[in-house]
Amino acid sequence: MSDQFELIAEVRTDLGKGASRRLRRFDGRVPAIIYGGDKAPQSLSLISKDLEKSLENEAFYSHVLVVKVGDVKEKAILKDLQRHPAKNRITHVDFMRIDENVAIKVHVPIHFLNEETCYGVKTEGGMIQHQATDIEVQCLPGDIPAFIEVDMLKVKVGQIIHLSEVTLPAGVASVALALGEDHDLAIASVLAPKLAEEDVSDAPADDAEAGADDSDGEEGDSED
Repeated sequence: MSDQFELIAEVRTDLGKGASRRLRRFDGRVPAIIYGGDKAPQSLSLISKDLEKSLENEAFYSHVLVVKVGDVKEKAILKDLQRHPAKNRITHVDFMRIDENVAIKVHVPIHFLNEETCYGVKTEGGMIQHQATDIEVQCLPGDIPAFIEVDMLKVKVGQIIHLSEVTLPAGVASVALALGEDHDLAIASVLAPKLAEEDVSDAPADDAEAGADDSDGEEGDSED
């Protein structure tokens, strides 16, 4: 997979919570760290607006990135992203260095196909429910897929798509399935139409009301 994202970073020497707040508030930068491999962790800072722009691309979250510090370029993946709980702005970023010859674990987003033409939706009136939005996989950095496709076209009401039914690219393995059959997680399903469920639940009440009406009518006739 070719390098698509390059982040320009600066070494951060002023550490601590107070320094990080000043960095975000006055310099328009986000504190970060890069670690892993045979090098020591290094504190960095990134231009906030550039990072936000990159985060708009779904591939950024699982793609091999290039972090450039001065004249040094290091390949890494985004390992953790922290946001302010109220303002939703980025407060800290973690990058992990990668070795092209060493397999890594990464979460890859799912793209659900043919949801509008899904049999259980279009023909049976059901509703698709997503149990997962990404899949954790293990593979070499160069084999990381941008996304994983799950085709919903033939899925019927009541049917569940499990992790074992998802086709992964060559060289890519599911982390969960490697732990055994008990970890064959549900990915998506088609729920029964709500209207049909409501009709079933309302039926006894309707019968009861009809019986009450008949009873009232008989009592009225006897009084006459």
